[in-house]
Amino acid sequence: MISPEQQRNDVLAQLSRAVTHLTESLAPVLVSGAGTNIGYAIRGARDTSDVASVAGGFTVQNNTVQAAGSCEFGADTEMAKVLLTAMKFNPDVRCAATLHYTKEAGSILEDMFLECCTIDHRLQPSSISSMDWGVAACCKKGVPEVIVDPGTTESLAKVHLFGENPTVVAGNTIMLSNRIIRIEL
Repeated sequence: MISPEQQRNDVLAQLSRAVTHLTESLAPVLVSGAGTNIGYAIRGARDTSDVASVAGGFTVQNNTVQAAGSCEFGADTEMAKVLLTAMKFNPDVRCAATLHYTKEAGSILEDMFLECCTIDHRLQPSSISSMDWGVAACCKKGVPEVIVDPGTTESLAKVHLFGENPTVVAGNTIMLSNRIIRIEL
């Protein structure tokens, strides 16, 4: 049996490897100030302190994607909430990435044959957080690989990619990114 400390170290190591691959491959158009990040939770995560992510998320400098900080537990509350909500529906889905959404990204994700769900903000009850409600609404029949949140303005539009671990999520993110880069060329 793995000790809690070893599990946390493994989570950080796997997430750090994925972050390295993402900084080498992520299309800058998928990074926005709206919280582009990747998170990975320990088994049985219960709160934000059980979810590791990049402190400060991803940024773009000189048209190059960079991690703003190191991978740390409790570094991104919003990322943790998205992941913890999905884990309520499937505890094996322990990793998620949040990217900036564009119409091109939406078309590509559908072409990748990933299971997608789009949040319809018109159905949102006024007393519930839009993020928590939107993720939960899309997960009722199982956690999809992609949740598109069109937001209320284009600047707030984002997409969440889910998987069991950072290798899966980073792989899908890099496939999306490579296809976007080809379109931009």
